[in-house]
Amino acid sequence: MPKWADYKREAAERGSLALELFVISSDPSDTPEAMRKILPDHLAYQTKLETEGVLFLAGPLSDEAGDEMSGAGLIVYRANSIEEAQKIAEADPMHAKGGRTFSVRRWLVNEGSPHIETGLSTGKVKLR
Repeated sequence: MPKWADYKREAAERGSLALELFVISSDPSDTPEAMRKILPDHLAYQTKLETEGVLFLAGPLSDEAGDEMSGAGLIVYRANSIEEAQKIAEADPMHAKGGRTFSVRRWLVNEGSPHIETGLSTGKVKLR
């Protein structure tokens, strides 16, 4: 497999978007009750990151059957390096207080077709 930087350069040269983001896979490491206590601080931190332009997308994951909450989440950050993304994730109260453990990976967004609808008079936004 090629080095990450080489692949990123090649993707951009062939006309792909080559947008580098950082994906945080966040997995439960405490009881659901303990995680619920941390949740308000976690959500406040996510809101702060969103306001600062750091948080790209975030949300909970279901179990593998798709029927129940698993306690896990997926978070995508805009950062300048994997080290910076690691520090941002470490500061998340859900991780710092032991509710979840996490891993960080680079994500190179090359293809896709996100649709964003905005209602100018309603102030509503819909992502699909």
